[in-house]
Amino acid sequence: MSKNKGKKVVVGMSGGVDSSVAALLLKQEGYEVQGLFMQNWQNEPGEVCTSEVDFKDASKVCDSLAIPLHRANFSDEYWDRVFKEFLSEHEKGRTPNPDILCNREIKFKSFLDYAIKIGADHIATGHYAKIEHKDDCSVLMRSKDLNKDQTYFLHEVTGKEFAKCIFPLERLNKSEVREIAETNNFINHNKKDSVGICFVGERNLKDFLKRFIKFESGSIKDTEGNIVGTHPGALLFTQGQRQGLNVGGVKDKPELPWYVYDKSITLNEVYVCQGEFNDLLMSDGLLMQEMKWINEMTIPKKLDCEVQVRHRGQPVKCTAHFLENGVKILFSEKMRAIAPGQSAVLYKNNECLGGGIIAKALKD
Repeated sequence: MSKNKGKKVVVGMSGGVDSSVAALLLKQEGYEVQGLFMQNWQNEPGEVCTSEVDFKDASKVCDSLAIPLHRANFSDEYWDRVFKEFLSEHEKGRTPNPDILCNREIKFKSFLDYAIKIGADHIATGHYAKIEHKDDCSVLMRSKDLNKDQTYFLHEVTGKEFAKCIFPLERLNKSEVREIAETNNFINHNKKDSVGICFVGERNLKDFLKRFIKFESGSIKDTEGNIVGTHPGALLFTQGQRQGLNVGGVKDKPELPWYVYDKSITLNEVYVCQGEFNDLLMSDGLLMQEMKWINEMTIPKKLDCEVQVRHRGQPVKCTAHFLENGVKILFSEKMRAIAPGQSAVLYKNNECLGGGIIAKALKD
């Protein structure tokens, strides 16, 4: 008899290949598996509703696995707890990451609460991450597939919530997941991975945000203050960005790509430099707002660890100094395009410790 017999797991079914294989693996391990499809965005009348396509794919997979599929609408929670903050950060000229908020507020809070109400012992998702239970703590570790590792997006979820969670894909590469899906004739075995804003889909960000925020065109200036172009709104640009600048053929300038190194929301100006690794794009450290630890611990004065400043970004060795009003992180080597509003996440021996919002980049 399976040790998991009678244990009920509700899997967050997105309609994608990862959650589908997660459900299959849990069923093979003897769990009583149910699925939950979350609708977290209310489309405007006339809009193409991609969530319906995803729901149909999730339904077909659940039918093939002979497991029930629930459906819950968390669009109000998403608007209040995720999207309002996303808009507020944009209006301040920062670069927010709504996927991090979505995981904290929806996937591991609203979803977990719903699952417990319907009798679940655990929830599960198709995230590429690993949970280890030790010393009465649930610790978040990097997954086997480091290219797909999603711990960066999960750093604001707490150990108490991870204690109720299972990540069945922790030991698999993406190619293995697709192979399992194809072997089991899942309709979505070759479905492309979703990108874009969490639960909002693959929209043009500028067109989408124009529905909620007023933008005004302004000047793009080079390092000497010369106007080299115009932009549709400084709020739309972030440090290190090249795409969408449409700057080129500037008199007396070399034919090198242009990149955003700063912007002024007050003046509605974007400032650009040439060269992917221009000194203006490089930083020696950063200041982080309040550190959010995955598990409570005695806060040290300083910690030698690694920091990651974007998904799929290369982690860099650093020293984190814990101050009364934030965290000062000094890199072992310069890092490129540190963007206020994004998250800095700390790791030690592949364990994700937590992280916080970047307040500013530091230069010598």
